[in-house]
Amino acid sequence: MTTIRFHNTRTRRKEVFEPLDPKNVRMYVCGPTVYDRAHMGNARAAVSFDVAYRLLRHVYGADHVTYVRNFTDVDDKINAKAAETGRPISDITAETTQWYLDDMAALGVLEPNQMPRATQYIAQMVAMIETLIAKAHAYAAEGHVLFSVKSYPDYGRLSGRSVDDMIAGARVEVAPYKRDPMDFVLWKPSSDDLPGWDSPWGRGRPGWHIECSAMAYELLGETFDIHGGGNDLMFPHHENEIAQSCCAHPEGGFARYWLHNEMLQVEGKKMSKSLGNFFTVHDLLEQGIPGEVIRFVFLQTHYGKPMDWTARKAEDAEKTLRKWRTMIRGVEASAPTTIAIDALADDLNTAGVMAELHRLAGEGDAAGLRATAELIGLLEDHHGAWADTESVDLSALETRMAETRAAAMESKDFSEVDRLKTALIDAGVEVRMSKAGVELVPTPKFDASKLEGLT
Repeated sequence: MTTIRFHNTRTRRKEVFEPLDPKNVRMYVCGPTVYDRAHMGNARAAVSFDVAYRLLRHVYGADHVTYVRNFTDVDDKINAKAAETGRPISDITAETTQWYLDDMAALGVLEPNQMPRATQYIAQMVAMIETLIAKAHAYAAEGHVLFSVKSYPDYGRLSGRSVDDMIAGARVEVAPYKRDPMDFVLWKPSSDDLPGWDSPWGRGRPGWHIECSAMAYELLGETFDIHGGGNDLMFPHHENEIAQSCCAHPEGGFARYWLHNEMLQVEGKKMSKSLGNFFTVHDLLEQGIPGEVIRFVFLQTHYGKPMDWTARKAEDAEKTLRKWRTMIRGVEASAPTTIAIDALADDLNTAGVMAELHRLAGEGDAAGLRATAELIGLLEDHHGAWADTESVDLSALETRMAETRAAAMESKDFSEVDRLKTALIDAGVEVRMSKAGVELVPTPKFDASKLEGLT
């Protein structure tokens, strides 16, 4: 059997993966808070752990892997969205949950075995909080219940920081009902206009951190194999999950291997609304960038390293995928190469797999290319429709556009160039003009009927 190695965040070293039960390998990944479209950072996490899921299925068998990814559907951001729009919270969460599923499907992300919603597990959260209070790890105060961080000596082990360092470097909520600044909320009161559930501490709603602990326990048990998420969740979310879970169920160990994906940049800069480089998966899909292209760009970089999304990478990825899809047309997949499997088993080294794909393509091994690409969710039949435009011959229009552009450079009258460009874009053709010439590229929105009269 293939030996898998993961870099375990908690131990800070690469370790051989040895599941508790090879017939039921269990993985939990923190999913989205459903109040808006999934941004590219959300997508990177989903794709990274989809690759882990695919590897586990390949090694242990699809029937022997349980993958849980949650939806947070009770949160202050959702409440704020409802107040802003005047829409019912249930409508917002239902809509945005489906948006997320649709966008991730476009990226080739397999649906997990379980996708629990936080609101389905309120009773389990209340029960876990009661257990924490009974064991003196939590206390009630002014309608709130808080976890006592000092009651758990190992707090900070995951992120590798002392409690004093975390207090100094983190934004912690100062409240009169807290015994210690680092104590965090397990339950908080709800006003009449906010979602709430009856509890021993009054009508209220859960804190964010308790949600994942309760759902993971109910669906995977007191100890399971892998917990994953973005490295921005390491503190405080994952640190708090460990504390709650290990104190509520000290006989268990919660997650044994912790995997964290790094963040995403755009054109070399941190993605930020203030910089104008913040966009969602849906934005890119609407621009005509196929989901498979987005996935390809993601997989070029190891999940544990920062990834830089650029327009040039997307263009190059599209060209490569079109070429590869032409190669594999009508070819049956053979089997993934040992080189690719070993690379993927070495802490999800997708960059190594991509190098192997380029080697296979260069050698003309279409059957091996197809099988190896499918190992990481590329070149699958059901995601190839976008490339069906690949055979469209736009050379005559390229020549016409180039000649029209050259004439306009002389006359300084670009009205005809603009007219042709507008018509091409309306037909779903991307127009690329440079000193080297004119290139016309059909997008997934290509409609040949709209080109009638232009040629």
